Amino acid sequence: MQWKFCSQMQQYLLLPAILLSLSSCTPVQEDPALPENGIQTDVPAEGSGNEDPENGNQNEGGHENQDEESNESQNEDQNEDNMMESNTLKLTVNGETFTATLVDNSSTKALKEHLAKQGELEIRMDDYGNKEKVGSLGFSLPRNDRQTTTEPGDLILYQGNSFVIYYDTNSWNFTRLGKVDKVSTREQMLELLGGKGEITVTLSLE
Repeated sequence: MQWKFCSQMQQYLLLPAILLSLSSCTPVQEDPALPENGIQTDVPAEGSGNEDPENGNQNEGGHENQDEESNESQNEDQNEDNMMESNTLKLTVNGETFTATLVDNSSTKALKEHLAKQGELEIRMDDYGNKEKVGSLGFSLPRNDRQTTTEPGDLILYQGNSFVIYYDTNSWNFTRLGKVDKVSTREQMLELLGGKGEITVTLSLE
């Protein structure tokens, strides 16, 4: 009876030891996604689209500004080219505008280039010799002088730096620039110029 009791006690004592041994032999699997401290942190990958939106907007805005400036520059260049191809000159006196057709020479090309880049040009003019109005351009143009007999409406370059509008005839060695459209008489030209006396004429391209 005593031996049987001791055998049962040994079985009860061995059972915890066996269970402890089995638990120590079972490997523990660690989550490879967790760092040593057990806290997972999210690290954005390159090119994941989490960049600073403010900087991104600035970059996009920079590209848009460059595109707009490029388009504006192209438009300006196109406008200048169109102006250079035209042979029509606009003249404005006392708020009234009329046109002239330019001849094709280096003088008119230089004048058109100046107007295309610098914009309209104002010239103060006064009568001379009861046949013309003359004023300084403020700069020089190439000369293509030859013996010329003028008519009312003729536009003349004198000595490379003076702009002349004739309302009567004259014969001299100077450069022809063009002729006012639809003018054939002294009266017609003087009417467009506002009569005799000092005027300011504005030159521009269409």
